[in-house]
Amino acid sequence: MKRTLLALPLSLCAWHAHAQNTCASAVPVVLAPYYVSQINGETPNPVCATGGNNATAGEWYKYTAVMDTSITVTTDLAQNAGLDTRVHIYTGTCGSLVCHGGDDDSGEGYLSVATFNVETGQTYYIAFDNNWTSSGFTFQVMMTPPPTPVAGFLPQFITTNSYGYCVVDMNDDGLDDVVSVDQNSILINYQVAGGGFSTSEYTTATANNMPSWSICAGDLDANGYNDLVYAGSGLSFMMANASGNGYSVINQPQYIFCQRSNMVDINNDGLLDVFSCHDVAPNVYYINNGNGTWTWNQGGLGNEAYGGNYGSIWIDHNNDGLTDLFIAKCRGANMPESIDELWQNNGNGTYSNVAAQVTNIADFHQSWSSAWGDFDNDGDLDVMIGASSFSGGGHKLLRNDLGSFTNITTGSGFDLYNGTSIEFIARDFDNDGYVDVLGGGSLMKNNGDMTFSPMVVPFYSGPTGDLNNDGFVDVQNDNIVYLNIGNDNNWLKVVTKGIESNANGIGARIKITTPSGIQVRDVVSGDGFRYMSSLTAHFGLGPDTAITSVVVHWPSGIVDSISAPPINGTLTVVEGESSTTTGITHLPGAEISVFPSPASNTLHVQVPGGIKGQWASITDLAGKVVAQPSLFQGTVDVSTLASGLYLLQVETTTGIRTVRFTKE
Repeated sequence: MKRTLLALPLSLCAWHAHAQNTCASAVPVVLAPYYVSQINGETPNPVCATGGNNATAGEWYKYTAVMDTSITVTTDLAQNAGLDTRVHIYTGTCGSLVCHGGDDDSGEGYLSVATFNVETGQTYYIAFDNNWTSSGFTFQVMMTPPPTPVAGFLPQFITTNSYGYCVVDMNDDGLDDVVSVDQNSILINYQVAGGGFSTSEYTTATANNMPSWSICAGDLDANGYNDLVYAGSGLSFMMANASGNGYSVINQPQYIFCQRSNMVDINNDGLLDVFSCHDVAPNVYYINNGNGTWTWNQGGLGNEAYGGNYGSIWIDHNNDGLTDLFIAKCRGANMPESIDELWQNNGNGTYSNVAAQVTNIADFHQSWSSAWGDFDNDGDLDVMIGASSFSGGGHKLLRNDLGSFTNITTGSGFDLYNGTSIEFIARDFDNDGYVDVLGGGSLMKNNGDMTFSPMVVPFYSGPTGDLNNDGFVDVQNDNIVYLNIGNDNNWLKVVTKGIESNANGIGARIKITTPSGIQVRDVVSGDGFRYMSSLTAHFGLGPDTAITSVVVHWPSGIVDSISAPPINGTLTVVEGESSTTTGITHLPGAEISVFPSPASNTLHVQVPGGIKGQWASITDLAGKVVAQPSLFQGTVDVSTLASGLYLLQVETTTGIRTVRFTKE
C-alpha cells in the first residue's frame, strides 16, 4: 500500500523506447531494460493487480514470446528506489484484453515484479498505470528459467464478469461453480454433471462496493444457498433468495479499507458472521443477529490503530476445537503494523493475541497471505507465510509443534525460492497425500519430507475447486479454467452440512485416517489474499485404496465419525447423523496424551475411554513404520528408536488415535 512517494534520479542505462499511449500502438519490447518518461496514455482495463481502480492513465508495451518459458517484468531496480509502480499483463486483443498477470507491491518498497508463463508466438501486452504516480521509472523484461514441469492442466474458456474471483457451489448440488460479478450482476457458470458449464446471469441492485480487494462466500441466512460478500471500500452482502436464482444487496454503510474478508462463526452461535481486515485502522466484523441484520464491531480481532492487516485466515492452530485467527501483516518498516498476529479463541466469545507467546509467529514480515496445511501429516496445521517483498525477510515455513512453531525454512526449498506474491494457498494438486503450496509464480510441490520443489504450471494463483468432478483440484484465472489432468492417485472429497453449527460447517476440522497415516483439513471461507475457493474439503490419498475413518469435529462440539467410507467420491457429512459426542460446549483438549516427551526408554500412553488394541504403531515423519511395539499396561517400549520426532498410533474404543512424541 502507498502513502508517500519519493522522486529519485533514474538510471540513464535503460533503452529510451517511448511507449505509445494506446494499446493499439504499444511499443514492442525484448529482453532488455526500458525507460518510461511519463504515464499519460490510455488507462489499462481491466485491472489485473491490487490497489483499486484509481488510475487515469497508462503506458503500453507488448512482448511476443519466441519460446515457451517464463518472463518477468520488474521495476524492482536500484535506480527506482522510493518510487511506486503498478503493472498489468494481458493476453487477447486491444478492446478485448484478458488479465494474464500483474503486480503492485511485490518488489522492494512499492515496486512491482510480475512473473508469468508465455507460449511461443503469443503476444502479451504490458501496461503500467498511474494509480500511485505518473513519474518516470525504468523497467526490465527478462527471462526466468523455468523449473521442472508438473502434471498437465487443460485450459477451458468460460464467460466471466469483471471480478472473476470465486469458485464455490452456488446451487447446492455438490458441484463447484465459477462465480464472477459486476456492480449490477452476478454471473454463474454452473458445473454440469458429466462435464462443462451452464451459464446464468442475475441482475442485481447496485452494490456500492466491488470486490476490488477480496470476496468470500457462505450461507449467511441458512436458506440452503450461498451468499457473497464483496470487500472494497466497505462491504456489500449479496443475499441469495429462497430458490437460489436471485440476489438482493445489503450495502453496509461503514467505511473500511478492506483487505482479506472471511465468513466465520465468531461467537459460535451457529450463524455465520463476516470479518474484514482493515488496512488503515483496527479490523472490523459484523455479528449475525439471525434476523437479516448484523451488528458492526471494530477492534478485538486486530487492534493496531494504523492497520497493516492484509491476509486473514480462520483455522484451529492448537487443536482445541476452537477456530483461531491468523493475520499476515504488511508495512514498509519494522513497526507494530508489520508484526504478524495470532488471535487465539478463548472459547467464551473473546480472542487473545498470543503471537508473542508462540515461537516464530510475532515477526516483522512483508506478507499479504499465508498458506496453512498439515504439510507433514501429523494432525496439526503447519504454515508457510509467504513474502510479498523480501524487504522484511524471505518466506517462512513453520512446523506446528502444538504450542510452538519451529522455523524449518532452511533446507525446505522456500529458502531458495525467490518468487514473491500476495497470494499463497495450500492444496494437494497431485493427490499424493501431501499438501502443496501455490504462489509466487510456481507450484511448490511437497516432497513428503517437509521439503518443497518448484514446478511450472500454466496459471497464476486464483480460486480453486474441482470443476469437472474428477477429484483433482483445478484453478480459475479470469475467463480460463485450468482443468487438472490428474493421475492414478486416489482421493476423497468431504462436504460438511451444519445443523447445530453454521450451515456450511465453516470452522469444522476434518480428519481422515488411512493405512499411510492421517490428514486434516479445516473448512474455511476465504484463504490466500483475494480469492474465494471451494468449501468442499479435498484429500489426496496417493496409492491408498481404503480409508479407515473420517472424523468431523464441528464448531458446536459435536463429533461425527464415519468408518470405511468409499474412496474416489464425495462424502456428505450432516452434523450429528454419525455423532459420537454430543451436548458439549467445546471439543476435548486432547484425544490421546503421552509422557514423558522427550522419552528415553518408556512412553506412557493415556486415552480417555481406554485403549482397545494390544499393539501400537510408530512411524517417522516421512510416514515409514519403524516399530510396532506391544502396549503393556499403557506403556510402550521406545528404547530401540533413534533420536527424533515420531508419530504413535493406537486403537481406542472410539477409533484410531495418533499423537506426536520425541525420542531423546
